[in-house]
Amino acid sequence: MEKKVDVIIIGAGTMGLSSGYYLAKSGKSVLMLDAYEPPHTQGSHHGDTRLFRYAYTGDLVYNAMAVRAHELWNQLERESSSTLLIPSGVLNISPDHDPLAEEKWNNALAFNLSVERLSTMEIKHRWPGFHLPKGYSGILERRAGYLLTEPVLQAYKGLAGQHGARLVTGAKVRHWEPSGSGFIVHTATEKYEAEQLVITTGAWASETGGSIQPPVAAVRQVIGWFEAPKLFDVSHFPGFTLDTENGLYYGFPSKDGSGLKIGRHDWGTAVDPNAPLLPFQAGGEDEEILRQALQKYIPEASGRLLRGAACKYENTPDEDFIIDYHPEHKGVVLACGFSGHGFKFASAVGELISHLVNGDSIRYNLSAFRLDRF
Repeated sequence: MEKKVDVIIIGAGTMGLSSGYYLAKSGKSVLMLDAYEPPHTQGSHHGDTRLFRYAYTGDLVYNAMAVRAHELWNQLERESSSTLLIPSGVLNISPDHDPLAEEKWNNALAFNLSVERLSTMEIKHRWPGFHLPKGYSGILERRAGYLLTEPVLQAYKGLAGQHGARLVTGAKVRHWEPSGSGFIVHTATEKYEAEQLVITTGAWASETGGSIQPPVAAVRQVIGWFEAPKLFDVSHFPGFTLDTENGLYYGFPSKDGSGLKIGRHDWGTAVDPNAPLLPFQAGGEDEEILRQALQKYIPEASGRLLRGAACKYENTPDEDFIIDYHPEHKGVVLACGFSGHGFKFASAVGELISHLVNGDSIRYNLSAFRLDRF
């Protein structure tokens, strides 16, 4: 068994690497364990991009964390000398008088966020690529945009290492157990010891919670990139969410000929996180579920499929996060169930986990994320 460290992080994906960076920066000795070599295609962080937006529905903790996350993304860009956040703006489109849109607008105003309401005609005038029926409107988040996922993970990995954190890959954790004043973590070949644990295992959360099983389900989701004219280039087309009678979609402008990227948030298939992920099926249901939204609402972007990908969501029953201490071991922090909308918050989540581990004061009301709500 190796020398005991302050903190072991089980799962070095988005949240694990972010937590490792903030904990190491705070002076903790940190060991991060992952079954794969991040970034990789077995979790929830591939697919190139994730929307960053700050006008949120639900508990106000999301708005507060988004504001802080924006500050921290800018800080991470400076510290890593990397471009990580593309300020394309994000346009949230929904039916007029939709209660969730009203809530989003009111929450944005409460936090003095930079937002603008647009009618169907105003949207059409600014971005002719949208073909919306009557009765739709939008909320434009001017300072929002999208994050580059793999550069984000590389930045966290590099900076965590600079602060002394160690990453061990190919190290799938079999189980962990309390031992004296700390914990022992077992992989297939090694044992590691730490004073505290952080568990950020994504779709594998139900397998790695020790004596508890957080209600987190792995769900296969698909995204596609479609050939699109210059009309949809990032220089003038925004990221977007599109709430329609057929489903809730989200998308990204084309950059350097990448094509317009689109996914559907409220669709997917429950899967075993340990089973091989079924590849994207071009010409089948995977493509059709995406193309039908393009053909109806963004028809000029419904060109040739350039590529598709499948990834995993890690959903809780209510789609709110789980960020809490383990109910039986206060030296263990659980962070999971990010339900397809967590990446944008990764900077704030990493900082928050560092504060929880260190016993620092917390700037948020975390009641919405408590494990015992289930």
